Amino acid sequence: MVDRLADTINKIKTNENIGRQECIVYSTKQIKAFVDLLKEEGYLGDYEEFTDRYAKMMKLKLLNKINGIGIVKPHYSMSSEEIRKYEERYIPSKDFGILVLSTSKGLMTHRKAREQSMGGRLLAYVY
Repeated sequence: MVDRLADTINKIKTNENIGRQECIVYSTKQIKAFVDLLKEEGYLGDYEEFTDRYAKMMKLKLLNKINGIGIVKPHYSMSSEEIRKYEERYIPSKDFGILVLSTSKGLMTHRKAREQSMGGRLLAYVY
């Protein structure tokens, strides 16, 4: 496995589609920031970290509120003016979903990045 964030997004999508209430994923700083962002936006519930032999893992509580989630590859670099172009490409309608950007101030949604006039790299979309 090379991209743990992509694996996490795939597990969340699969378990949401099946209708499960929980999901177990790897725990890294980036994944934790991503899960915190989804929790703040209301797409995921609480999570619990634990250690499984040698790896740190997280048990996520799924709320079954995600209609679509995906990783964006390659991670496009964008300025604050280009956010609208990618918003139209990956989100089905206005104010329905988020783009997750990696900025110099950490992971944030496209709305916060536009408010702060920041650019970054596009990692994922959720709606």
